[in-house]
Amino acid sequence: MRILLVKTSSLGDVIHNLPVVSDLRHSFPDAQIDWCVEEAFADIPRLHADVAEVIPIAVRRWRKALGQRATWREIGRFRSRLASADYDVVLDTQGLFKSGLIARQAHGRRCGYAAEVAREPLAARFYDETFVIPRNVHAVERNRWLAAAACGYPPDLPLAYGIAAPAADFPWLSGERHALLLTATSRDDKLWDEANWVAVGRELIARGLTPVLPAGSARERERAERLTAAISGVTSGVASSTTAGAIVAPPLSLYQLAALAGRSALAIGVDTGLVHLATALGVPTIALYLASDPELTGVYGSGFSRNLGVPGRPPTAAEVINLVSVAQSEAR
Repeated sequence: MRILLVKTSSLGDVIHNLPVVSDLRHSFPDAQIDWCVEEAFADIPRLHADVAEVIPIAVRRWRKALGQRATWREIGRFRSRLASADYDVVLDTQGLFKSGLIARQAHGRRCGYAAEVAREPLAARFYDETFVIPRNVHAVERNRWLAAAACGYPPDLPLAYGIAAPAADFPWLSGERHALLLTATSRDDKLWDEANWVAVGRELIARGLTPVLPAGSARERERAERLTAAISGVTSGVASSTTAGAIVAPPLSLYQLAALAGRSALAIGVDTGLVHLATALGVPTIALYLASDPELTGVYGSGFSRNLGVPGRPPTAAEVINLVSVAQSEAR
């Protein structure tokens, strides 16, 4: 049996699809499971030992260069690669027009959400068989229920993301125990007040944990350096990556971020894909929500994972610190 999963983006959505692989492997021990995913997130399915072939797609990059001949040659090569295999099931758990169109390029029984429950109803036109999966359940379970319905196995298997942190060396990381502070997000309305981060960071130091702040863009790095300086008690300038007390991580790939997260004693973060990665790796995780409702897309795992805040009522530093205490108590 050969199965193709289509879940291309975003980072959190891709992570939410990992338990589908575990369910499929449990139900079909000899199946080959492939996965089509946006190239920027290809490292995530590669973390799962039961994904045989990762097929990257570059929709985000192609959209910016549709006038270039090289782009269309690359699209042609992708279509040829996708069509080169015969699949028993092609499963689109994304439910978007673009993901449905991608699924249509593959050979096999194409399955997805019915129009009335798909994120974009037009996607259902590309499937051979559709399924009505309730909207009012967490995204992880929606993916799993769709896969179970399409492939004919029980939907109540134990939850397992099926990934482990890869090995990586971090010579800049001092101390044996650190907490990952994920302060950056793509939208300003999802950012948590800096004074709260400072209060939480100082509390973590008092508990023997080194706060580590990853940052991607120049703007994110500037904010992380400012926060690190305040957490560490630097009164002038900004903290460097080696400032005592808290650390700004150097630029890291997604693979390296997975390795860093997996070594963390705790992860605290705003609404970003990396908090879901920490949860998938079994790291105690506290997710902070300011502009979105976590009920259907918040962190979701079998270990310690908590969602705090709703639109209009952001979490307080005291609430986060209280959950840190609970997480440490459960870890003992």
